[in-house]
Amino acid sequence: MQLNFTNLFNFDNEVIEINEKLSLDDFEYSTYKPLKNGVSVIGKAYCKADVVYIELEISFDFFGVCDRCAEEFERKYSFNINKIVVQKLENEDDDFDDFIIVENDVLDLNDYVYQEIQLFLPQKMLCSEDCKGLCPTCGTNLNKEKCSCKKEFDPRMASLLQLLEEE
Repeated sequence: MQLNFTNLFNFDNEVIEINEKLSLDDFEYSTYKPLKNGVSVIGKAYCKADVVYIELEISFDFFGVCDRCAEEFERKYSFNINKIVVQKLENEDDDFDDFIIVENDVLDLNDYVYQEIQLFLPQKMLCSEDCKGLCPTCGTNLNKEKCSCKKEFDPRMASLLQLLEEE
């Protein structure tokens, strides 16, 4: 979807309502495509006191694979964007995070949402905060069962291990 800001940059009182369902089929996270149900984008763009603003609420279902235990999971994500839309930055010292720069007065909503989701998602995706992962020796999922592997220890700690066994 293309959003044209020409009227808003000319200080028109028009409000651009946004209520879109974007497919983003080409979105990749790690080695898979987690956005099977698309992305909901709701919001508006408007001009107030000669400044153009955009407010968006982005929500989606993420179908992922845990980086620790390799189990599949589903999680709902939602986040808000409130930014100022400009044609160019007047001052190079301005915080770029507060602005969206549009060329030719047009913003490609698909590309913009794609980039924002990439920035929003965590580097490490876990099925739960307390995921125990897999046993490095036998590969057992430690969230589901306890493995019977003897834990390896540093030989320099052998005397301390003996103290623990005596108790």
